[in-house]
Order: sequence, then C-alpha cells, then structure tokens
Amino acid sequence: MQYEVKNAPLPVLICKLNAGESIECQKGAMSWMTPTMQMETGLGSGGGGGLLGAIGKMAKSVVTGESIFRNKYTAQGGNGEIAFASSFPGDIICFDVSANPIVCQKSAYLANTLGVNMEIFFQKKIGSGLFGGEGFIMQKFAGSGMVFLEIDGSIVEYQLAAGQSMLIDTGYLAAMEATCSMDIETVKGLGNALLGGEGLFNTKVTGPGKIWLQTMPANVLANAIIPYIPTGSDS
Repeated sequence: MQYEVKNAPLPVLICKLNAGESIECQKGAMSWMTPTMQMETGLGSGGGGGLLGAIGKMAKSVVTGESIFRNKYTAQGGNGEIAFASSFPGDIICFDVSANPIVCQKSAYLANTLGVNMEIFFQKKIGSGLFGGEGFIMQKFAGSGMVFLEIDGSIVEYQLAAGQSMLIDTGYLAAMEATCSMDIETVKGLGNALLGGEGLFNTKVTGPGKIWLQTMPANVLANAIIPYIPTGSDS
C-alpha cells in the first residue's frame, strides 16, 4: 500500500491499495474511493476473536468513546484508492507501530492497516489522570502495521532522552511513544498559579521516547471563537 497526506491544514490521507489489500477506519471516516474498494463492517481485526474478543472491543468502545465497529475496505477486482479527510483543521501523522507502540489522545484515531491493535491506555497515577489534562484514558496502538492519526493544528516532534522531560499545557500532548511516562507538575508560585492563566498543573512527560505536540487543541480553538459567536440577545 502507498499513502500520502495532502493539503494541510485541512488534510486528507490518500491510500492506494493493490488488489487484495485492506485498510480499516473508524465508522464514517471514508471521504471518497474508487469503485474497486469494497466495504465490510465488523469489530475490527485487532484484539482477538470470539466472544471474549468481542466483549473486550465493546469495553474499549465504552471507555474511549469510539464506535465499537470498524469499516474494512478491500481492493477487489483490481487496484483501489481511498481517502480519509481530517475532521478538524490540523494535520494527519502516520506511525509504524511495529517497533514502538504509540499512545495518543482519544480523539486522534483515523485509520489503520490490518494487524494494528487498539488498546486502552490507563493513567496509572491518579494525579496524572485528574489534573494532567489528558484524562485517565488514552488510546494505545501496537502490533504490526501503520496507524494514521489526526492532529489539531500543526505538529511538533521532540526526541526525549532517558530522564529528559517536557512540561506541556493541557491538551497539547497529541501522542507519545509507549516508552515515555506521564506525570503532573504543579505550577510554582501562588501568584503564577492564580494569575498566570496557565492553570494549576502541567503535564510532565519523561523519556526515553518521542513525543508529538499539537499547536491548536480543539478546546483552545473553541475558546478563541466563542466571543465571536452571536447569541440570542444580539440584534
């Protein structure tokens, strides 16, 4: 399979598949495709089969907010092409999880090749889950193959050495390699915490591993445009 990401900041992922190749996506993610692409809706290829596998996938759906179903598109009767457009202004990034599993924000998943497993990633430290801004539950992608994630705004990548850390404001952590660890750090100084506008806590991510930061989280954009939205009392 060949793929390319085009036209950021309103990006689209275009995948060209050889006959017999398949790709999975979240329900409703397909934007356009050639007639050779055939759709099959199911529970997805990752995470095992049978009753226990179905129960596990249902549990993941409940806690992550994603649909339990996946659409699998297969090129039949010849080569095929399929496109997945981002649902938010930003970028689409592509990961090969064969070597390093990826942990990302819950809303990032767009599509994956067969062989990629989506798992629930729980914050082990209560403080990180309550105050870190990323929540207790994130998504972890492992296995073998490619996963495609949609990111809010532009993406900035850092390689953290063992023991090296980055302090990140709420919502700006898009993804990290599973070798990284996450904690919280209190903003120092009472005046800074109360008057600085940055909140009381920052997310602290420590290496080794890569992290991907997004420049325009959805909540930041929403807050920026709220003052310009007319209300019912406006004439």
